[in-house]
Amino acid sequence: MARVEARDADALASLYDRHGGRLLGLAQRILGAGGEAEEVLQEVFLFAWRAAATFDPARGNVLTWLMIATRSRSIDRLRARRPASRPEIRSLEEVTDPPAAPDDVEAASASREWEGICRAAVSELPEDQRRALELAYFEGLTHQEIADRTKSPLGTVKTRVRLGLMKLRERMRPYSKGGSDGP
Repeated sequence: MARVEARDADALASLYDRHGGRLLGLAQRILGAGGEAEEVLQEVFLFAWRAAATFDPARGNVLTWLMIATRSRSIDRLRARRPASRPEIRSLEEVTDPPAAPDDVEAASASREWEGICRAAVSELPEDQRRALELAYFEGLTHQEIADRTKSPLGTVKTRVRLGLMKLRERMRPYSKGGSDGP
């Protein structure tokens, strides 16, 4: 990121090669197939280029930073097109891994291992907590919208999301490296 901040275009290209597929997959997962996900990906890398100085490694790794930016922009687009139909919710288990960049096999392997750990942690959550988190994360629904969708009281939805996140944090704690978000 220091190289991107110094306006090294090769560093940005390397960042794209390493994480572009995964970020596109996330955007497609939220928005559905189509050009909108590709536009989000372009926006995210433009953001990374312009705001590289705001990246703080103490708060997480680069992939986490980029995924948050991708998710935020995707949800903004999703909300902007309401009440138009949305892609049907799919579970976390259906998210597929994008092909790895051929020159970064080690990073791709570590990333697949980390994703397996994350998927296992999510699969251990009670169904109601997992569903609430999937609706919030993948469809960008608010707590009230989740309550309406699941026909649950608002307070129950808030509790499910909070408990689910707390359980995930606890399950992932042994894998964190000095506050980092991944391998």
